[in-house]
Amino acid sequence: MTLRIAMWSGPRNISTAMMRAFENREDTSVSDEPFYAAFLAATSDIHPMRDEVLASQPNDWREVAEAMLGPAPEGAPIWYQKHMCHHMLPDFGLDWMDACTNAFLIRPPEQVLASYLVKRSSATLDDIGVVRQNEIFDRVADRLGFAPPVIEGSDVTADPRRALTALCGALGIPFSEKMLAWPAGRRASDGVWAPAWYDAVERSTGFAAPASVVTFEELPDALKPVAEAARPFYERMAAHRLAL
Repeated sequence: MTLRIAMWSGPRNISTAMMRAFENREDTSVSDEPFYAAFLAATSDIHPMRDEVLASQPNDWREVAEAMLGPAPEGAPIWYQKHMCHHMLPDFGLDWMDACTNAFLIRPPEQVLASYLVKRSSATLDDIGVVRQNEIFDRVADRLGFAPPVIEGSDVTADPRRALTALCGALGIPFSEKMLAWPAGRRASDGVWAPAWYDAVERSTGFAAPASVVTFEELPDALKPVAEAARPFYERMAAHRLAL
């Protein structure tokens, strides 16, 4: 029986590096943002490589959800699904999630926003997905009767072995040393959008802390209200972060 791990993140976290870590396990296959095209098809958002993304994946969320419940790629016993919270529009059904072990990856909003601006010229609260992440978290917690795993990205980069051991324990799987390092380069499993977003992770061979940490005061003035609005949602999630 396949263990489906749905990891819910916002953009510009270490979500792709986390996908690398899990894909490097011998028992795991991965899926990269499977709802991206469905999200773009339902919105007028202009994203890098929009046309290529739309052509690369199903455009109907129902078809994607059905696929997430089907056989794992290559028949792997563990299927790690990297999901972006902001892709899950309000009219996208979430019942399929009940067949997954859900976990949540978080990062302080000012750091998300600063990184987001490297790739796009502006950002809104919806763009960084933190409100939707809280809604998805609540849905899972209400169903389980307890909080699902929440992992802070900076905890992973500060001590990958310890953080990933804790995460694997919470997911009910053994930790693997193979999660700590991987070969540089692109993967066949990467989304078609990799050239626009994955330059740093393609150069990586493991987890690394950012060269600098952006503070609220260092954000452009236009983004400070977004960070302030996001802060309570981030802190609510951070209250449940895995103890290391």
